[in-house]
Amino acid sequence: MVGPRAWIGGLFNRSANRRNERFHDYHLTPPQEERLQRLQERLQTPFDESRPDHQAALRDLWRIAFPNVVLNGMISEQWKDMGWQGPNPSTDFRGCGFISLENLLFLAKNYPASFQRLLFKQGGNRATWEYPFAVAGINVSFMLIKMLDLFSEKPRCLPGMNFVRILGEDEAAFDVLYCVAFEMMDAQWLAMHASYMEFNEVLKVTRRQLERELSLEDIDRIQDLPAYNLLYQAQKVTLDNFRRDLNYEDRDHF
Repeated sequence: MVGPRAWIGGLFNRSANRRNERFHDYHLTPPQEERLQRLQERLQTPFDESRPDHQAALRDLWRIAFPNVVLNGMISEQWKDMGWQGPNPSTDFRGCGFISLENLLFLAKNYPASFQRLLFKQGGNRATWEYPFAVAGINVSFMLIKMLDLFSEKPRCLPGMNFVRILGEDEAAFDVLYCVAFEMMDAQWLAMHASYMEFNEVLKVTRRQLERELSLEDIDRIQDLPAYNLLYQAQKVTLDNFRRDLNYEDRDHF
């Protein structure tokens, strides 16, 4: 190629090279390096259905999701009620590993209102053919891992660099970001009036939005992300409902 187009292409290539150099040349602080290494170790842990602790974690997730329903076994058609593809959830972890179950448990224990709303598809004009909750959760985990470039020695993209900076201050940053991403994905799902076959497109849109938010200059915590309000609002609605119900009970009592 010759002429102006060749010049423009060369300019873009040189700019890209400078950006890549910037992404490679930054240094991690000791806390950032230590916490990134621990997170990467989590990424390397596959789900092992023969391990008692992995079985226990899966049972914990069931108990939180369905506290009044007895689970018949680790292989049971009941798992489909949570959005696993078949009677044995372990087969769904092959694409991501144990961290995706840890993410789901973190959501369930730390943001129970969001967990219940996402699991039971509460709120909004829902599709006739909804996304399966558990499998969607695994996909969100995998999307974050790829987006943040966590399989590299250190992230080579701006969202990943900013994430590691946040991780250095908060070791739970990845798990909290997961909760934000799941809520964001569901919000996109509703906004796009999506159905099952459009899940991958919804996930792509979610990733782009999350990349933009993690590239903002004034983000020092995951809680600073604009999308974190989705989690806050879910908990607030539940608290308001609780207070309303409590007032009704008091009124009936008197």
